[in-house]
Amino acid sequence: MNIKNINSIEVNGLRKSFGKQIVLDGIDLAVAKGTIFALLGPNGAGKTTLINILSTLSEPDDGFARIEGYDVVSDRYEVRRSISLTGQFAAVDEVLTAYENIIMMCRLSGLSRRESNLRTAELLKRFDLEDAAGKRVKTFSGGMRRRLDLAVSLVVSRPVLFLDEPTTGLDTISRRSLWEIILRLKQQGMTIFLTTQYLEEADQLADEIAVMGRGRIVATGSAEGLKARVGGEVIELRNHMDEVIRTIPTSGSIQDVRLTLNEIAHLCPPDTRFFIRKPSMDDVFLALTSIDQKEVSLT
Repeated sequence: MNIKNINSIEVNGLRKSFGKQIVLDGIDLAVAKGTIFALLGPNGAGKTTLINILSTLSEPDDGFARIEGYDVVSDRYEVRRSISLTGQFAAVDEVLTAYENIIMMCRLSGLSRRESNLRTAELLKRFDLEDAAGKRVKTFSGGMRRRLDLAVSLVVSRPVLFLDEPTTGLDTISRRSLWEIILRLKQQGMTIFLTTQYLEEADQLADEIAVMGRGRIVATGSAEGLKARVGGEVIELRNHMDEVIRTIPTSGSIQDVRLTLNEIAHLCPPDTRFFIRKPSMDDVFLALTSIDQKEVSLT
């Protein structure tokens, strides 16, 4: 049954276990239409399991989830017609060319020969793959493969796109190129749900961020809102090699900063330098996943 509302994705009380291991422990979240939602969490937090349930690849043990108003269990056919999915690893055929990969998916999706040719040309241009259209995928760089993988997943336009760690393993230039593509998809009205371990990625792309730890959502909000929860300012200590050796959140007041520096002064080597900066998404991630920031070296 389709339930019309302003959210593309709704999850309530979702639970999933594998044997005695609890992977999802009562997940609640909502993603508004036409927005980018980022799910952050360390390895093993349950991010991929959640995407598998939302994309009907797995069923929950309890709770419910809806995509575009359709239940992921009882309306799985309608859900699959509402979503596109790009997994952690490129799912393209390395033996085929970029053109052949896209045209094959077009025909498998039911497009006519003429429609397939038009759609393939459009996607090759959109994802900057025209010059590589006739090259075998096994010769592609990591960034080119990810662009092709995303192009293949968008052969048929769907309102919701799931991206499971889309830029893992990419260099900085390729990552930023993919960010531009993701932002353009949002501008076209698509709802995008992405998981990532790159904190800068969530900071740059997401309208809303959820931080996940031990199978639960521990915080949600905008990047700025989450940073505000950490504190007003962060003291960052660096050694003689300019390496960060310690970060300490403070309230941001002069008194708190002064007291903190006095407390740690006798513990630091003489050549230690300190900097005061605004909280980053790294600080948020460490604080909200129950890691003591005062004892962690960020490199």
